Amino acid sequence: MIVAQILEEKGRNVLTMGLHATLREAAKLLHDHHVGAVIILDANDQIAGILAERDIVATIATKGPELLDKPVSSVMWKKVYRCTESMSVEELMQMMSTHRARHIPVEKDGRLAGIISIGDVVKAHIRDIKTEAEHIKAYIAG
Repeated sequence: MIVAQILEEKGRNVLTMGLHATLREAAKLLHDHHVGAVIILDANDQIAGILAERDIVATIATKGPELLDKPVSSVMWKKVYRCTESMSVEELMQMMSTHRARHIPVEKDGRLAGIISIGDVVKAHIRDIKTEAEHIKAYIAG
């Protein structure tokens, strides 16, 4: 299975914010949409960073809640690992494991085309294993 197949099933919607949005706005967006990360775009709609809910929690825990009114650019991860639609699930799992990333934006022709979470990868992997088991059972029975 490849990334494009996961996106076709789950959809390509990605929550994004600009560099000047506040951490408070990001926290509300994540909460309202029940997701764990938001992609931060620059003025040219290019990926500038990624902000996960754990980044917000860490900021509050270490620097206090008054930082909620600071821009997301002050906390976001600027080194964003990305994948392509043609990447295999196995390659994506390796990337996520190596970089300890729970969310990976998908790029197509240099533009944001989706986002894959570790949950999406696990679901796809389990589905592949179940399908393979069904094929093996059918082969044995047939």
